[in-house]
Amino acid sequence: MNFASDNWSGVAPQINASLQAQSTGYAAAYGDSDLDKKVKAKFSEIFEKDVSVFFVGTGTVANSLALAAYTKPGGISLCHREAHMIEDECGAPELFSGGGRLVGVDGAFGKIDPDDLVSRLERFDPGFVHYGQATAISLTQATEAGTVYSLDEIQEISAIAKAKNLPLHMDGSRFANALVHLNTTPAQMSWKSGVDILSFGGTKNGCWCAEAIVLFDTDMAEQMTFMHKRAGQLHSKSRFFAAQYDAYLENGLWLELAGHANKMADILRQAIEGSNSARLGWATQSNEVFCILPLDVAGLLEKQGTSFYPWHVPASLRQKPQKHEGLYRFVTSFATTHDDIEKVMSKLC
Repeated sequence: MNFASDNWSGVAPQINASLQAQSTGYAAAYGDSDLDKKVKAKFSEIFEKDVSVFFVGTGTVANSLALAAYTKPGGISLCHREAHMIEDECGAPELFSGGGRLVGVDGAFGKIDPDDLVSRLERFDPGFVHYGQATAISLTQATEAGTVYSLDEIQEISAIAKAKNLPLHMDGSRFANALVHLNTTPAQMSWKSGVDILSFGGTKNGCWCAEAIVLFDTDMAEQMTFMHKRAGQLHSKSRFFAAQYDAYLENGLWLELAGHANKMADILRQAIEGSNSARLGWATQSNEVFCILPLDVAGLLEKQGTSFYPWHVPASLRQKPQKHEGLYRFVTSFATTHDDIEKVMSKLC
């Protein structure tokens, strides 16, 4: 049973079929194929706005180029202190931005605390050159802690950004999972709530390898075109990114896949709540579940072939694991089955 990561899952059959259909014949390279153009138009359709789209190979590159697009000399981008880009991207955002820095903001379970954000922004007085200058704010939806910002929460952070004339970036590696949970539209959860640039993930949700930078301010597209090429992300056979997104976005497949992953996580959460040996670390709303297990139980699960990750204890967790316990992350995906969950839970009850 695999609960290590949604990155470990395979490819949805519809997406695999789309790739297979594009595997023969010829098509214009470097994003100029008819399919590339069709899919980019489809992005504008689902976001209810003319957008510019750039396909990239990883979420790390998407985040890094998105922030780099707005970085100025001495630039500071603010994100949650436990965000993926500050903890797990090996300094890539700093590299691609030519020396820009990331500053962490506090907040419970992955969500930026607006008051702390305001406090940290106050440090960057434009008249005081030594600290550098704030150039962007980034939030993660859904967060690294499995929580989801409400529309009101996104808009509150956006208002803070706009008051400082700063762009708001959204790391949406699990954008679909958050969208399904909120039961809203892509437009409402992005530009209508004040997001300026989005890292739109597909890899975690049934694609083979598909990430995209979505610009809601299309005036930024000319600059991003050169950044995209210089970063080695202008892939010659771009149609294979487009092929994945073509199937992914067709007839709501992406929402169906995310809905299944969320549903499996709901079932897992409910089962853990009824367990004799496990307990939830905190409430989550996406396809990530965090639970506290006795070390011997976790070891037994691993020995019997269940994959999952030990997780760092967040600062906001009040009831910390005891000495004989650990915190672990279980992630569901479009490929998770009821049988997978039942097998795991049979060992926890």
